[in-house]
Amino acid sequence: MATATSDHRRRFLIGLAVALLAGVGIGLALLNRARTTELNFRQQREAVVTLRALTDLVERAGGGAAAPAATLAAAPAEADSSAGGGMGLGQELAAVEAGTAAQTTTDPGGPVRTAVERFAAAHPDIKSIRVITFEGLLLEASSAPADTGIKAAPRKLERDEKPLYDLGQKLRAAISENRENTAQGQAAVGEELALQRLPDGSLVLAGPVEHPTSDGGEVVGMVQIQTAAPPVTSALATPWGPALLAWLAPVILFFLLSLALGQRRALLAVAASVLLLAGLIGFGRYALQSLEAGRRETGKALAASMTDETAKTSSLLAGLPKAAPLDASRWDADLFRHPRGLVTAAGTVAEKGLDAEIHGDAVRLYRSIVLLALLSLVLLAFVGFGGAARVGHDLVEYRQAYAYTMPAMIAMLLLVFFPFFYGVALSFTNDNIYNSSKPITEIWVGLSNFKDILSDVSIFHRGANGAIDYHNFYWTLGFTIVWTISNIAIGVSLGLILALVLNIKGLAFRAYYRVLLILPWAMPNYITSLIFKGMFHQQFGVINQIRQMVGLAPIAWFNGPFTSFLAVLTTNGWLSFPFMMVVSLGALQSIPADLYEAARVDGATRWQQFKSITLPSLKPALVPAIILSVIWTFNQFNVIYLVSAGEPSGATEILITQSYKLAFEQYRYGYAAAYSMIIFLILLVYGTWQNRVTKATEGV
Repeated sequence: MATATSDHRRRFLIGLAVALLAGVGIGLALLNRARTTELNFRQQREAVVTLRALTDLVERAGGGAAAPAATLAAAPAEADSSAGGGMGLGQELAAVEAGTAAQTTTDPGGPVRTAVERFAAAHPDIKSIRVITFEGLLLEASSAPADTGIKAAPRKLERDEKPLYDLGQKLRAAISENRENTAQGQAAVGEELALQRLPDGSLVLAGPVEHPTSDGGEVVGMVQIQTAAPPVTSALATPWGPALLAWLAPVILFFLLSLALGQRRALLAVAASVLLLAGLIGFGRYALQSLEAGRRETGKALAASMTDETAKTSSLLAGLPKAAPLDASRWDADLFRHPRGLVTAAGTVAEKGLDAEIHGDAVRLYRSIVLLALLSLVLLAFVGFGGAARVGHDLVEYRQAYAYTMPAMIAMLLLVFFPFFYGVALSFTNDNIYNSSKPITEIWVGLSNFKDILSDVSIFHRGANGAIDYHNFYWTLGFTIVWTISNIAIGVSLGLILALVLNIKGLAFRAYYRVLLILPWAMPNYITSLIFKGMFHQQFGVINQIRQMVGLAPIAWFNGPFTSFLAVLTTNGWLSFPFMMVVSLGALQSIPADLYEAARVDGATRWQQFKSITLPSLKPALVPAIILSVIWTFNQFNVIYLVSAGEPSGATEILITQSYKLAFEQYRYGYAAAYSMIIFLILLVYGTWQNRVTKATEGV
């Protein structure tokens, strides 16, 4: 009894220490990552503010707004330039125009280069600035060290600088697509600012230069900047002290309590659980305070940055027309150029917006704490109630068996379980081609994908023609069910009939028939699919050729839903009957002949023999084969994708091909993963239900 008491205390003490180590350790790693992310986010937002300020300057200097020379010349020379320490950009340009009017005509990019030079001089923390003009493929202005001498701006872009032009066109395409989506009431999908973090921590950002038009602005160029690498001192120190306190204090308290609780395992479990939760909650509160302090520091830094940028840019713009005043509130924006609204144009922090962000951090943190608490409690129970000891004993005792199975277990983990659970996690995000590089915490949308898929029940449009929405999930599900049932009916019926024929004793050339009838199954199904697609071709297909030979008109098989369905049904029927034939034939040959002889003696007819002997004997083999065939047919990708390609207009898509097109044609990876999860759940429910109802494998 004394040994048991000692074991309980020791196990729960070890379990508490291990569970806290895991929980606090994971929490510390998450906190460090969150603080580093916040620091990087602060650097990114400051860089975006600088980029947007420079873009405004370039547009007003002629890069996008194309201010005419006469306007610049007429700018008031007495504008205040004290903030810039000398003549403002507008005054300088006006002086240039007044003295050398012809130069502006021959060098329209001069004002932009002057603006870039003045901006670079006022921002020593920017390593390089480049301004690209799409018309003529020009490097209009540059402060990059490489763009000197014969490579100095203005000049045409060289061949190895084509990625710069491609990046600008990508931003232009994103802006155009986002405007179309906005006009249709949809969300923006393409990022309108490009951001890349280099290995040294510096940032390369690019944004569009626009010329105002009636529809919102024409993208005529691009501005790219590279910031300096942040100082090494900006790295955050790991808060080991609070983490060690959150781990060590509950362990010491439990050790002292266990001396009084003795052998009472239930009380030991309760005490360990309470102390575990107290340690995690205490560290969680510290983490929340740390994150809140980081958010507020970011707000203050951004406010100071915007105030500084506003002063510098206003100084550079001194003397330019006042028709287009600066709007610094737009500078603190996300990569879609949507203002965050966290810093006002006056350079003050918007407390309501900041409090909302802090509240969002708190909600996410509490969810993480709950998840960590659940995992830690499971680990505590596993160790405290002896599960870890039993597993360790089994691993030692059966180490040879585990050594033999370990390669297969590792292969299953890497090739099956990891992709599966990755797909599960992906289904809860809005991952797409534009944000695939972002961490999962930024693209997490919960059950939104499943809600969007399952809540859309409008199969029929409300238009005058009452057209069917063939891309609706429920239409695709209904077609998939009809497709599966039809194919299984054909495959089972034809396969069973052929198996009964081949099972006739004394059938001539039976061996040759077996070989010929199994060939459709032996041939790769994608080859068969391509062959049948050619056979159903409207002009050159053999089926229409035969129809024309007998005086019938050719059919455009893939122009109508019904004829397209017949084409893919015929193809898959040809592929599916050999499997059912082989399964049925094997089961028929295993039925004892004595049963049929006894039935004939009793006067049973052939139908009665088939109903009372053949079918019940086929059930143990046929039902699992049908379940497997249903799953295969439900996910029969090749036939649909290669034969009909979902034509017409997606009417013959099944769920798996729709999921594929969502992922690899529309690049909506998270939405496609949710689609795939629904397919998995449907098949899981079906397989479990049919196996339980038919009890086909109960003898296994």
